[in-house]
Formats: sequence, C-alpha cells, structure tokens
Amino acid sequence: MEVQLKLDDSGKGAFFIEEGGKRVAEMVISLSGSNLTVFHTEVSESLKGKGVSTQLLETMVKYVRDNNLKVIPLCPYVSVQFRRHTGKYDDIWNKEWHG
Repeated sequence: MEVQLKLDDSGKGAFFIEEGGKRVAEMVISLSGSNLTVFHTEVSESLKGKGVSTQLLETMVKYVRDNNLKVIPLCPYVSVQFRRHTGKYDDIWNKEWHG
C-alpha cells in the first residue's frame, strides 16, 4: 500500500492510502510556513492492526525532515507517538507552539 500526499493551494490536505478508488486511511494535515500541523489520523476498520497508522506517521515524518519542517501534533495518535518516543521525534516536534 502506497501512501500519497495531496495538498490544495492553501496548504491543506492529507497523507492517504487509496484502495479501489476509495480512501481507506488518511492523516489530515495543514502546511503553514515551516510548520506541518497534523489534525486527525483515521484508518478504516478493514486495515486496523496492520501498521497502517505507523506507515502514515513514518511517511509524514520523512516528508517533514526532507523539507526542514516542524510538526504541531494536534492529532491524538501523533501526539501520543511523539510523547512515547521523544528521542525519535524531538528534532521535528514544535514544542514552542501553543494554540
């Protein structure tokens, strides 16, 4: 399964996986300046427990590092992963941001 990225002109979009023309997993994001905000991660029931959320997370992290961005993890899943594995994500976690 391939993770794709689609952004509109205002920087809103998602990392997502499609199967048979249907979106079966997505991580909703927004780009603003040097920040990438993650709002929500959702995986269809048929894919639960198959590491799809991790695949979305790893793709987002690679994109952020490749583009010298920082992450604002508003999404509960991403927030938990960042807190649980601080050493792994400290370089990209924007801890200065308070909404």
